[in-house]
Amino acid sequence: MSKASEKAKEPLFHIAKRPSMPMWKSWLIRIAAIAAALIVCAAIVVMLTDLNPIEVYVSMFNGAFGSKRKIWSLLQNIAILLCISLAVTPAFKMRFWNIGAEGQVLAGCLATAACMILIGDKLPSPVLILIMVIASIAAGALWSVIPAFFKANWNTNETLFTLMMNYVAIQLVSFFITIWENPKGSASIGIINMNSQAGWFPSLFGQKYLINIIIVAVLTVLMYIYLKYSKHGYEIAVVGESENTARYVGMNVKKVIIRTAALSGALCGVAGLLLVAGTDHTMSTETAGGQGFTAIMVSWLAKFNPLLMIFTSFLIVFLEKGASEIAMAFRLNESIADILTGIILFFIIGCEFFVNYQIIFNKKHKEGK
Repeated sequence: MSKASEKAKEPLFHIAKRPSMPMWKSWLIRIAAIAAALIVCAAIVVMLTDLNPIEVYVSMFNGAFGSKRKIWSLLQNIAILLCISLAVTPAFKMRFWNIGAEGQVLAGCLATAACMILIGDKLPSPVLILIMVIASIAAGALWSVIPAFFKANWNTNETLFTLMMNYVAIQLVSFFITIWENPKGSASIGIINMNSQAGWFPSLFGQKYLINIIIVAVLTVLMYIYLKYSKHGYEIAVVGESENTARYVGMNVKKVIIRTAALSGALCGVAGLLLVAGTDHTMSTETAGGQGFTAIMVSWLAKFNPLLMIFTSFLIVFLEKGASEIAMAFRLNESIADILTGIILFFIIGCEFFVNYQIIFNKKHKEGK
């Protein structure tokens, strides 16, 4: 074959992994992606609804920041999503694909609700809340340790195992709702201890969500320190890179897997505690609201950095709040709001390709050499 024909068949470009990129440049790419997404969304809004896209974006902003109540609701939702994202982060960094955060949160909800219903009026409030904390953490940890134990000892598929545990948790919650529900036939158990408020988190400075926000803020800092500076965090990173390397340097891989999964489940249990005792004061099969799956995207977008998860959690919750406001303010089908949210998330996720990889045109590449 001649050199000319070989040259003709050579591809125009190839993709190579970037060795490194300054943080300011990576964030510049992300900001550009968001700007491009907003332009595309504006064009779609004009084509489908004939609305002014500026008014739509103003409505989206008002959906999140339009009143004091909306701002506190936004912060509360960010706190819960961030808590669940913190929970899945150690497991995912270890390459233990914990898809069961939804079920682990529900396990924490069930344990918290059981304490409030069964012993709520029999113990002083501080003792009751302490028992609720222990019970929710233990329930979430147990729900995560079961698939981790099988993974560590028999190398089962943790993705399917943790996913199936979600359905078991949903059915358990449904079973106890039929026992505790009030009134009979409802999909939830009603407001727990409405009169005595036993087991309810107290308000701080007149804000009922503030204690949830403070707890998650403390957990965020602790998780950052744990992953970055502790021995356990180092072991998680090594096992995630290569289990064989971890064994070679003397790490007990089984112990690391089970311990990390227990931590992941325990934090999901805390999220369940915050939802029942601090926010809803009730329980249903929809209490977690799909946030166990959304948290995976939050953690991945932040590259498993707990501090960056604050911003990715804010972005996701802001888009959800804004999308709901658009549908209500302009009397649109909720699908249009979901379309806009999906486009923005698509651009944000897609821009990570350009952060991590570069496109090299072969002709220019040769000339550079």
